[in-house]
Amino acid sequence: MGIGQNSLDRVWLAGSSDDPARGVEATGGQVATAVLALARLGLRCAYVGAIGADPEGERVLEPLLRAGVDCSRVRRVLGGQTRRALIRVEPESGERTVEPERDPAVRLRPADLDSGQIESARALLIDVEDPEASLRAAELANAAELPVVLDADRRGGGLDALLPAVDFAVVSHELAASFGDGSLRGALRELAARCRRLAVMTLGGGGAAAMARDGETLLESPAFEVEVRDTTGAGDVFHAGFLWGLLQGWDAEAVLRTANAAAALSCRGLGAQGGLPDSEQLAAFLGTSG
Repeated sequence: MGIGQNSLDRVWLAGSSDDPARGVEATGGQVATAVLALARLGLRCAYVGAIGADPEGERVLEPLLRAGVDCSRVRRVLGGQTRRALIRVEPESGERTVEPERDPAVRLRPADLDSGQIESARALLIDVEDPEASLRAAELANAAELPVVLDADRRGGGLDALLPAVDFAVVSHELAASFGDGSLRGALRELAARCRRLAVMTLGGGGAAAMARDGETLLESPAFEVEVRDTTGAGDVFHAGFLWGLLQGWDAEAVLRTANAAAALSCRGLGAQGGLPDSEQLAAFLGTSG
């Protein structure tokens, strides 16, 4: 189950025209994308977030509903505008920059959550988009002894309050660098001490690194080489691969390798959700990548 961000993106290949408005419309948002990726991998999923009561909101939900994701608890805000983003993609490297636009009225509240839905899940993915709702969801999951995975890429926004309630803090390199002494080992050691089980730092083309609460063993997992079209959503799909491996009961090394593989495959498509692999594609890729 995922609770958090969705988005309707405008993906613009920089240099293809002088007008970003001529880019391609694509659905995204970090948690919505991760949940869709998990559904593509064959899991039964639910998504909870907030959208405007507008056509853009229905567009965001369309791929989730088509994949069989339960969106019954999504909050529709009358008069609100669904989150949007302009994503500028460098055609040579596939690297991107994101310019988000969010209506402050379109938020998920703790009261919007269904405790029974959370307690019946096998795992929970949250972000810092609406930290009060995320914290409440994590507390319910903790009480039900469900693993909680956090997706975070910025400091603040209730992050410090969320960390003690999450089992797996899976964060960007940029965010992790604000912890400890800024080194990979120092940042992971502090993050691991703050969460319940494992801290993970995503490193883009460098793969990922992780450390357990004991703060002793550093686990590094290299990225896979693929022909990159667009890195948008790679981190989101990393979280999906992480959760998928976690629910298989695999160890940390196998989970990280699976997450890196899923993220790599996603970079071959345009937009956050344009290259999501299914379980057969992921298994084949892992099998042929040594």
